[in-house]
Amino acid sequence: MTFTHPRKRPQRRSEIPHGPQQDEGLQQIRDTLPPGPVPCTVEPAPRPVGEEVPPELLALVAHHCRRINAYLARAQHLQTLHGDSMKQWQRLVLYALTDALAHNHLLVGTLAAYLQRQDLDADLLRRYLQSPDPDRYITREAVQHLDGRTGAVPEEAAEPVWTAVGRQIARDGRFS
Repeated sequence: MTFTHPRKRPQRRSEIPHGPQQDEGLQQIRDTLPPGPVPCTVEPAPRPVGEEVPPELLALVAHHCRRINAYLARAQHLQTLHGDSMKQWQRLVLYALTDALAHNHLLVGTLAAYLQRQDLDADLLRRYLQSPDPDRYITREAVQHLDGRTGAVPEEAAEPVWTAVGRQIARDGRFS
């Protein structure tokens, strides 16, 4: 008797490295990330937290994951639009990928800044970030983004861009 159900077929072997080999390679990449242009350390100002993840953090992750996924999907789709033109493809795919990377760095930095504010042990934060230097993620923009998410009042006369974006996510995230 042969099974036609996909899970019953033998699995195909992937040529993509996985397991310890890939983990070591990813760690090498993380270790060589340059520090942020203006790294920041956030002073602890813990808020009382329960066992649940604060809704503002869930909304933050959801917002940036949607953006990252959209940029990655765009990069992947460009092969059908510009597969016959290397000049167009290379320009557009790098735009999409670097935009996804920027959102990822902002998201990681904002979460790391939040955890610093919650007075998370520095060694634990380094372990979670898989990096000996959390400052490569916690940039001025990440702190501004966190301030917008948490409703902090900016010190500058004009509200920084990422503070405003954080406030918008906080407003929209309450209803999702």
